[in-house]
Amino acid sequence: MLSVVRVHLPSEIPIVGCEITPYVLLRRPDGAVSTDDVPETAPTDGQFMRYRWYRIQSDRKVPICSVHPMEQATIQCLGCLKSKIPVTKSYHCSAKCFSDAWQHHKVLHERASSALNENGAEEEELFGRFGCGGSGVLSTAGSGSLSNFGQSPSVSNGPVPLYPSGTDKNSGETWFEVGRSRTYTPSADDIGHALKFECVAVDSEKRSPVGPPTSIMTSRVIPAPTPTPRRLIQVNGDVLGHLDLDSQTSSLGTFTVLSYNILADAYATSDAYSYCPTWALSWAYRRQNLLREIIGYHADIICLQEVQLNHFEDFFAPELDKHGYQALYKKRTTEVYSGNPMAIDGCATFFRRDKFSHVKKYEVEFNKAAQSLTDAIIPAAQKRVALSRLIKDNIALIAVLEAKFGNHGAENPGKRQLLCVANTHINVHQDLKDVKLWEVHTLLKGLEKIAVSADIPMLVCGDFNSTPGSSPHGLLAVGKVDQLHPDLAIDPLGILRPPSKLNHQLPLVQSVHILLLQEW
Repeated sequence: MLSVVRVHLPSEIPIVGCEITPYVLLRRPDGAVSTDDVPETAPTDGQFMRYRWYRIQSDRKVPICSVHPMEQATIQCLGCLKSKIPVTKSYHCSAKCFSDAWQHHKVLHERASSALNENGAEEEELFGRFGCGGSGVLSTAGSGSLSNFGQSPSVSNGPVPLYPSGTDKNSGETWFEVGRSRTYTPSADDIGHALKFECVAVDSEKRSPVGPPTSIMTSRVIPAPTPTPRRLIQVNGDVLGHLDLDSQTSSLGTFTVLSYNILADAYATSDAYSYCPTWALSWAYRRQNLLREIIGYHADIICLQEVQLNHFEDFFAPELDKHGYQALYKKRTTEVYSGNPMAIDGCATFFRRDKFSHVKKYEVEFNKAAQSLTDAIIPAAQKRVALSRLIKDNIALIAVLEAKFGNHGAENPGKRQLLCVANTHINVHQDLKDVKLWEVHTLLKGLEKIAVSADIPMLVCGDFNSTPGSSPHGLLAVGKVDQLHPDLAIDPLGILRPPSKLNHQLPLVQSVHILLLQEW
């Protein structure tokens, strides 16, 4: 008999616009245990799984704080209502909460005003699709700039309880069916209400359950919080003053580039980010913020790091394709990695089809370079130790693109304007500074060969896990490493000797190290 062994939810708090996919472990009639679904279209031994989602609606509606979603709201910003900002963004749990959030909160007012006058439909596309609309959970409002909600003794100032207090008519709660599939995406109508997921095995012929249903409750649905605006750092123009940028851009034209380590879902754990609530770490929540932000920059070339293979194939490639981007991908190697093959991460490069066309793709696997290096300079007795230090499964993705814009056609009609884009993720371990520098040097030497053979400009992007002043940053920005740099003191394998070899001839304009908000 088909039966349910266990059901649990990926996050304890459902978010508007973020798909919920419960973990359902099934025992099949042959005794095998699996998470694979048994749909009505493909029953097993005459049985299939039926799923239902219910909204548990209470007569007593509870407004939720937009800053602290586990707290009930006590005040409301009437300026948000006048600016036609989604009402769920207007709630705050206390006057202090509103005051502390004001610098960010007023940005919502400014953005709403400018969006109405400037962005129009585009703003709706970027913020409306993944934000929360609708009226949310309403309570009686007073007058003035802040509206106070009256609190009865039954309303607690503490966190909203995980489970509703009851499910019968005496408690004022009613169940409404809202979904009939394994997954469900909460809408604005669900805000403030708990959800119930129910699954049961059904006989294909009799269309009746073959056992008791298994169910699980969520906490109350909350609106998707508005991401904090980025504080972008402008590169000082004086740094680039010694370069003739006008002559360099006149032939190719101008274009924009975004490089972003998006933090793979496999690494977004509560152990690593204990300060972050689990619902904010869930991929269903994070991917919407990531996509919204990436699309919002309108970059011509996008280089992403820590992109899981399944997320590239199922999400980023098809979603960015809708916005005119072609995709390239290289996953990390698996000599060290031992997890789910589909969850391994890598580098993804996207480019606008109307600006560039794809010419050639190169893949760099530092593991192979490590094998060649140890064969050449490491004694056989030390090779195993050397490889364990060097092999980290890191890679680089190199794409040669042809520009479809610029003035090169007028100057030389027969010449193609090519651009080489490198995208990499360098070793993260700070105690392996020799490996970090070796990986950067190996990549640059490979790019040198491409540049010499094709006389092609280079664009080097990635997460180098290095700060200004470090040896990898110096190699990228200056073209060489100071032979007295303290990083060179860590070289147990002798792979950085002589230090004079640590240079390159690529005319890189500038190396910029960007710190990203990982909690997104």
